[in-house]
Amino acid sequence: MLYVIIEKGYKGPFCYKNIILVIFLMSTIFLGNRSSPKIKFIKQHIMYLSTEQRTFANLSRPLHKHKVRSLLEKGSGEFNEDVLLEEGDLLGVFDGATSLDKRRFHGGLTGGLLAARTAAGSFQGNRTPLDQQAKEANQNIQRAQREQGIGLDERHKLWSTSLAVVHLAGNRLEYCQTGDALILFVLKDGSYKIITPDIDIDRDTLQMWQEMQVSPDARIHEVLADQINKVRLEMNVTYGVLNGEPEALAFIRHGYENLADVSDILLFTDGLQLPRENPLEDHDWQSFVKLYRQGGLQAVRDHVRYLQQLDPHCRKYPRFKIHDDIAAVAISC
Repeated sequence: MLYVIIEKGYKGPFCYKNIILVIFLMSTIFLGNRSSPKIKFIKQHIMYLSTEQRTFANLSRPLHKHKVRSLLEKGSGEFNEDVLLEEGDLLGVFDGATSLDKRRFHGGLTGGLLAARTAAGSFQGNRTPLDQQAKEANQNIQRAQREQGIGLDERHKLWSTSLAVVHLAGNRLEYCQTGDALILFVLKDGSYKIITPDIDIDRDTLQMWQEMQVSPDARIHEVLADQINKVRLEMNVTYGVLNGEPEALAFIRHGYENLADVSDILLFTDGLQLPRENPLEDHDWQSFVKLYRQGGLQAVRDHVRYLQQLDPHCRKYPRFKIHDDIAAVAISC
């Protein structure tokens, strides 16, 4: 029996009808007059999921000498508030955060999703330096909020988004980042380099959650509502996000990197970070990179989801919900 795995929904030049023809011809060549092998096709779901918040739906594609793979997956919430940007040599991830008043807008969408989409759209078709594009994205978010009657003085109502965006130009990379979305280089010698700050916005909140004695069905957003509100109002004071405030610009990280020693470039939102039993400990990037080198973005994603599934009450690995949204891009140099 010969097994052939077909990605569900795939309709490229190697669709199943063409594969049947090729296998039949090969079997005739190699088996002569013997009977052709029985063939079983298996349709396989792939982990590179939603295409609703992408500029296009390619799962893997060449980019000059680079190969790009991307991942966009909704967590356990109602909406995926993460957004992917894929436009030629411009690639990015955006992680929206809903306003504290939980208001919904046109189409029932959250402010976090609207902020992420607005920011991603601001980079499309724009070839100015990335920090200038981030500034325009921040202004566009402010404008979109104003159209919904939200002023900058109502900070608890503000939409916000983190971002990590890169522009590839040969052996050189321009980057721009704010919030807790990250850019990580895997180097050719097997080591790694995080080129943007590894900030931990919710460290204290999650530590408090872990230490509390609460019933299994308790919800962190209800039990620690005041603490969560306190941390959110620190945006663009102790950490940065794009939310329309002019103060956001001071937290934008922008620069250029040479890629001579780089094997892979990873951009990802915090949903891809490995769960931690102790929120006060640093992230285990060594294990993260090891998983990536073994099986790419999917290996990291599968490990994250496996650990989260073992802890449905979010207590062993303190977090806000069972599964967070994920947006990630991997670029092989």
